[in-house]
Amino acid sequence: MRSSLGRPKVGLTVAVASSLALVALSAPAALADQGPPRVPVDNAQPELAGASVTGTAKADTSIAITVHLKNRNQAALTTLIDELSDPTSANYGKYLSAAQFTSRFGPTAASVKKVENFLDDSGLTVTGVAENSAYIEAKGPVSKVQKAFDTTLKTYKKEKVKFRAASTKPSMPSDLQNVVLGVSGLASVSDLMKPASTSTAPPSDAFVNATPCSSYYGQKTASTLPSAYGKKQPYAPCGYVPDQLQGAYGVDSSIAKGLNGKGVTVAITDAYASPTARSDANTYATRHGQKALTKSQYTEVLPSSYRYGYDDAVNGDQCGEQGWYGEQTLDIEAVHATAPGANIKYVASPSCDNTDFVKTLIKVVSGHLADIVTNSWGGVDESNGSDLLDQVYEATFEQAAAQGIGFYFSSGDSGDGASGNDGTPTTQAPANSPYVTAVGGTSLAVNKRDNRSWETGWSTARSALSADGKSWDPTPPGTYQYGAGGGTSRVFAQPKYQKGVVPKDLATRYSSTPARVVPDVSALGDPNTGMLVGQTQTFPDGTVKYSEYRIGGTSLASPLFAGVMAIADQAAGRPHGFANPALYRLYGSRALYDPKPKSDLGVVRNDYVNGVDATDGTTITLRSIDVTTGTILRTRRGYDDITGIGSPNGTSFIRRLS
Repeated sequence: MRSSLGRPKVGLTVAVASSLALVALSAPAALADQGPPRVPVDNAQPELAGASVTGTAKADTSIAITVHLKNRNQAALTTLIDELSDPTSANYGKYLSAAQFTSRFGPTAASVKKVENFLDDSGLTVTGVAENSAYIEAKGPVSKVQKAFDTTLKTYKKEKVKFRAASTKPSMPSDLQNVVLGVSGLASVSDLMKPASTSTAPPSDAFVNATPCSSYYGQKTASTLPSAYGKKQPYAPCGYVPDQLQGAYGVDSSIAKGLNGKGVTVAITDAYASPTARSDANTYATRHGQKALTKSQYTEVLPSSYRYGYDDAVNGDQCGEQGWYGEQTLDIEAVHATAPGANIKYVASPSCDNTDFVKTLIKVVSGHLADIVTNSWGGVDESNGSDLLDQVYEATFEQAAAQGIGFYFSSGDSGDGASGNDGTPTTQAPANSPYVTAVGGTSLAVNKRDNRSWETGWSTARSALSADGKSWDPTPPGTYQYGAGGGTSRVFAQPKYQKGVVPKDLATRYSSTPARVVPDVSALGDPNTGMLVGQTQTFPDGTVKYSEYRIGGTSLASPLFAGVMAIADQAAGRPHGFANPALYRLYGSRALYDPKPKSDLGVVRNDYVNGVDATDGTTITLRSIDVTTGTILRTRRGYDDITGIGSPNGTSFIRRLS
C-alpha cells in the first residue's frame, strides 16, 4: 500500500492495489471434451493457497469479464519508442496520434471481431470495447462464462475476504492464441456488493499538526529538549507552501515571466473522487498567494459507479475510500503549487483494483487526455498483480511513449521494500517499468528566503523523548521508520538511458546482467519537511470543515515533479513525452541538483495523541534525516537508489531540457 505520510494516528491514507494479490493460477488447464482445440489462457485472480471454498458460484448470476488483446509488431514498436524519445534521433518528438498507434500497433479490427464472435457464440453479451481496442468487455451468466472458458467458478474466503475465482485454469480456442493476452473478471469481490453510483464516504478523519513547528527550516530550535548529534535540533517545518516550493526548485523566476505550465494538461489518476476537491484546492491556493483554479483549468473524468467502497457491507472498505480523498487533494494542490498555470484533469478509477486502474490509464492514453500523467499509487512488489496485468500495464506505457505522453509514478514510501515483501528488498510496480519516470523522495531544507539550503535522500529513523525528558530513546538515529522507495529490479533489464549513469554495484546487485534501477528523479517526499495541504475533514465532534496539515511521501514528490515538467513542456512548446532518455542526458549538469548524503541531522516533531488537539496530550519525537539503518538504500553523490539522477534545478533544468 502507498501512503501520503504525515498522519501518525490515522491508518495509511492511500490504498494502492487490490487487497488480494492477483496472480495466474498454476493448476493445469482442463481440456474440453468436444469442439476445437483449446489452449490455456492467462487469468488475473487471487492466489488460492490458504483460501477455503465456501460454495459454487450460482449458475444464473450475471458477471462481467474483460478479455485483454495483444498489440502487434512489438519489435518495430520498441525501435520507434527509442527514436521518438532520444534527443539525438531525427525522429525525436515526432509522436503518433492515438489513431495512428492503433493502426500500426494495436489489435486489428479483425482481431476484435474474432474475439467478439467467440463471446457471442458462447452466449455472452459484448458490453464495450476500449477506444484503443486493448480489451473487450462482456457479461453473462456464470454458467455460460464457465462453458466459454472451460472452468468452474467457486466462492472462497481468505483472510476474512470473500471472493469468486476460477477453480481450474481457464482455456480458450487455440485460434485466439495469437490475439488474446488473457482474461480478467472470472475472479472478483465486486459481485458480492452493490456498486455505488457516487463516492459515498464522508470526508477523511481530521489530522492537525501540533505546535511548535517552524515556518521555514531551522526557524525554531528545540532548545529545551535533549541534544542529538552534539547539538540542539530544529523543530520540523509546519509545512512548505507554494512560494517556498517554487523558490526551492528555482521555478519562481520562470513563473514570474509567464512560464507557469499554461497550455499544458497534467492528468492525475487516483481512485474515487473527493466531492470537495475543487473547493479545497481553491481555498488552499487563495490562502497562500495563488490564483484559484478556473472552471476550465480543473476538470474531472469519473466512472459511472465505484467498487469496494465505504459502504461495502460484505467485505468492508477494501480500498480506504476516504484516504483517496486526501491523495487526490494532495496531488491537485502539489501540481498547482509548482505549475499554477497548468490545466489539471482528474481521472478517477472506480476502485483500487489493479484491473480498474489499468483501464483508467488506458482511458487516459487512448483518449490522449493529457501529455503528463502523475500517479501517486503502486504495489508492494514488482508485479501489478499477475503476469497478465503486468503485460497490460507495459503495453499501456508503450502506447503512451509512442504518443508523447509522460507517465510519472511515485517510487514508494517503504525504503527498500523489504518490510512489505517478507523481508526481501524489492522495487514497486508500476514505478519499476522502464517506460515510466519513477520519482523518488527527498528531505528538503527551505530557508527564510525561500531558497533550497540543502536536499538529501529521504530516509527517516525515529527516537522518542524518554520518560524523564533527558534523552532520546533509542539513541539517535533510532529505529528506521520510512523512506523513499527504490532499488534494483529483478524483473527488468537495464534500459539504455541508464547505461553509464547507474553505478555498476547497483545495476548488478542481484545478477551479473545489469538491471533497471529505481528511481529516475526525485523531489520533496519527507513528511517531516513536507508540504502544507488543505482539505475538508471530519473532526471528532462531527464537524466537517476545511483545515490544513503537513504531509509527504513520494505521493507528494511525483505531482511536484510533474508540475515542473509542465513548465518545461510550455517552455519547449511541445511535450517531452517519455522523458527518461532526455532527463538522463542532463546527468552531472547544472540542470539537476544532486541531493548529497547528510549526517547528524534531524528535526523534532510534536504530534497530538488523538490527531487533532492537546486533549489527550502530545508525543515528542526526533526524526533523524538520511539514515542508513534499516534499509539497503543509500544516498550517494551522483546517481543513487533514493534520489535517482537528482531533483530539478530551476531555469537551468527548464532551459536545458527544452
